[in-house]
Amino acid sequence: MKYKLLYLVLDGMSDRLSDPTTTLENSVKPGLDWIARNSKCGLMYTVGKGIAPESDEAVISILGYDPHEVYTGRGPLEALGAGLSINEEHEVAFRANFATIDPSTYTIIDRRVGRSLTTSEARELAKAVDGLELGVYDGYARVVATIGHRAVVVIGSRSHRLSPMVDNNDPAYRRHGMVSVAVPSPSKQVPEIKPLEDTPEARVTAELANVFFKKAVEILSKHPVNIERISKGLLPGNAILMRDAGSRVPRAVKLPEKYRCRFAVLAEMPVEIGIGRAFGAETIIMEPPTGDPARDYGVRLKAALAALRENDIVYVHLKGPDEPGHDGDLELKKRRIEEIDRYFIQPLISEIMDRYALIVTADHATPPSVKSHTDDPVPVAFYMPGIKPDNVEKFTERECSKGSLGLIQHGWMLLPRVITEFLS
Repeated sequence: MKYKLLYLVLDGMSDRLSDPTTTLENSVKPGLDWIARNSKCGLMYTVGKGIAPESDEAVISILGYDPHEVYTGRGPLEALGAGLSINEEHEVAFRANFATIDPSTYTIIDRRVGRSLTTSEARELAKAVDGLELGVYDGYARVVATIGHRAVVVIGSRSHRLSPMVDNNDPAYRRHGMVSVAVPSPSKQVPEIKPLEDTPEARVTAELANVFFKKAVEILSKHPVNIERISKGLLPGNAILMRDAGSRVPRAVKLPEKYRCRFAVLAEMPVEIGIGRAFGAETIIMEPPTGDPARDYGVRLKAALAALRENDIVYVHLKGPDEPGHDGDLELKKRRIEEIDRYFIQPLISEIMDRYALIVTADHATPPSVKSHTDDPVPVAFYMPGIKPDNVEKFTERECSKGSLGLIQHGWMLLPRVITEFLS
């Protein structure tokens, strides 16, 4: 390749073009705007029009793979990122959230325990249900807390084969084959997990998962961590919502082989770590954010530049804007974008101007007006030294739509196109 490439993805950064103004339009972001003015720009459906993707399938897509062909569920990727292995015939892994429900009616009060559950609290809760015997079909559960309210649940059976073809009991996401899509205005009621195919394996898996859910509610509702949280006026993490079942990691051409280069992934969340490992990249694990943006983005920038010295393509995923989008907090989402611009993008520009190529985009839109992922196209900017830029003034959805990259129909088209048209 002519230049090494930094592939920068800002999680949930984009909004929708139908919003009166978007967060990017409201943000003060001289770094991102400099990149747009000096780049080829466009818009991109990260998976496809009509699909509001979860982050994992979107990331797999923008790395150059059709998730409809290679995706095997988020659960196995989360498990791999958390250091768990899966027995493909007898275990199924789910991505899970600790949540707050009314235990008498299974009505959801908060899907994420108000985002106030600490990782250490979640680990104590997970220990209470890890290794749980389910009492039917020789079933058991393994539970590992990861970051904050997030967890991995592995449902297993010692004597029965299981199937990942079961639905979610997290109503915010609906299964379509192996892919889950965000549900606008989801139900507040926890649904039973149902088999998605008429097989004994799927029926047994669904029954075991439902037994686990009910047993976990009974145990967690009485747990000392939750009793203490309630005494402090905090929501209890008294339930575990499960989604995106899978029994194996994707089997696809590895990233270094696909692009014939050294490829690294810089990741902090278990699912991104799992994707890096599953697709054969050098996976560089970052510590979770401390809450100090100057420190957190400074550490990530230093790590990204170090990785570029040793690799040809480095994928960097920054989380900041997504959570406030889910919470409908336009001002906080704006601040998160401005922090990334100030502490990562602006220092990055002086490092890359004459040395490296750069892609900046998002894995999906998370408009505060919707409070969930949507299928809206996200802005894309591609820079390399000497490139003839488009007539784009700012890094926003509307401005990038004027760019020469046009409207990219699927995320998996972007990286191969950039390499073929510009870097080969």
